[in-house]
Amino acid sequence: MRVLHLPTTVGGNPSGLSHQLRQLGIESEVWTITQNYLNYPADRVIADESLPSPVRALKAIAALRYVFGRWDVVHYNFGSTLFSARLPLAGRGAAGRIAARLVNLALGALQRIELGVLRMRGIPFFVHYQGDDARQGDYSLEHFEISIATQVPPGYYTPESDERKRRQIAFLAARAAGIYAVNPDLMHVLPPSAEFVPYGHIDLDAIAPAYTQEQHERLVFAHAPSNRRVKGTDLILGALDELRAEGRDFDVDLIEGIGNDEALARYAGADVVIDQLYAGWYGGVALEAMALGKPVVAYIREQDLVHLPAGMAEELPLLVATPTTITQTLRRILDMPRAELLEHARRSRAFAERWHGPRQIATRIANDYRRALGAEHNRTGDEK
Repeated sequence: MRVLHLPTTVGGNPSGLSHQLRQLGIESEVWTITQNYLNYPADRVIADESLPSPVRALKAIAALRYVFGRWDVVHYNFGSTLFSARLPLAGRGAAGRIAARLVNLALGALQRIELGVLRMRGIPFFVHYQGDDARQGDYSLEHFEISIATQVPPGYYTPESDERKRRQIAFLAARAAGIYAVNPDLMHVLPPSAEFVPYGHIDLDAIAPAYTQEQHERLVFAHAPSNRRVKGTDLILGALDELRAEGRDFDVDLIEGIGNDEALARYAGADVVIDQLYAGWYGGVALEAMALGKPVVAYIREQDLVHLPAGMAEELPLLVATPTTITQTLRRILDMPRAELLEHARRSRAFAERWHGPRQIATRIANDYRRALGAEHNRTGDEK
C-alpha cells in the first residue's frame, strides 16, 4: 500500500502518522506546500516560503500531477486538499473582491479536478481535521461559554469564513472515505460519520519520561504559546505574577518561536506544563509534555467529552483550570506535596501510552485504508 499525506505538517500529525505507517510496512510520504518554523519532517516541500507568490502558485499547480501518481490512498490533513485555500472577500475593495472571487473560482475548479481524478482512478481519500480548519466562530459563541472565539481579533472568524468552512466540510464529506478529528469540539460541526482519533504523532518509544518533580528546589512551570491570545498567555503570566507577589518561589520557562526538537528539550526540564485556557481540549504540546512525564494544566470542556471513546474521559490526568480559576489551580499545584505531583506525572505518561499510542492509532487508520480500498475495488468492479 502506498499513502500520500497532503498538504501541510500542522501539529506534526501527518509526519508522525506517516512514520508509524512505515513501521507497519506501508509506503508513506508527507508532502507539504510550505514548511514552518516547527520544521516537522516532510518528504517534499512543494513551494518554499521564500519564493515569490506567483512562483509558489505555479509550483502548487505543477504538484497536481500527484493525482496521476502511484498512490493507493491520499490522506489530507488540516481539512485541506492541495487546492482548498479560499481568499476572504471581507475587507477588500470592489476590484479586490472581484480578483478574490476569480481566484476562488479557479481554486474550486482545481479542487474538483483533483478529487475527480482520484475518484476516476479509484483512489480513496481521507480528511483529518485539526482545529480552525473546522472550528466556526458563530457555533462557538452560541454554544460554548468559554472558547477561542472570544479571544481572537475581529475578522478572525467571520460569517463568510464560517459558511465557507461549512461548505467545504460538506463537499469533502460527500466524497471522502473517512473523516477524522483530533479535537473533540470539532465533532459538533463535522458530519455524523466523523470519528474522533486522539493525537498519535508522538513516538513514545523515542521519548523517555523525565520525572523531575522531586528534583528541583523551585518548581519549574513551562508554557509554550503558539498564539498568546488563544492560549490565554496573559492570564497565565498574570496568575504567576500574582503568586510571586504572595511570596511564592518558582521558575517559569516561556517557550516561543523555536523548533520542535529544542522545545521538547525545554519541556523535559520543566516540572509542570501549562497548556491553554480556552480551547476546551489539550493540544500537541500537552501530549508531548505528558509523554515526558509532566502534569499538564488546561481547560477541558465537559460538553465535548461525549465524543471521546469509553473510558478516556475518566482517565484524563489533566489539572483543569479556567480563565477564572487559573490562579487557584497554580496555587494548589505549588502547595501540593512533590510526591503527589510526581504521581500526577506518572499518570500523565501512562495516559499518553494508553490513549495516544502511535502504533495503535496508525494500525486503526491503516485498517480503514484497507476497508476503503476493498470498497473501492468492489465499486470499480461493479462499474465494469
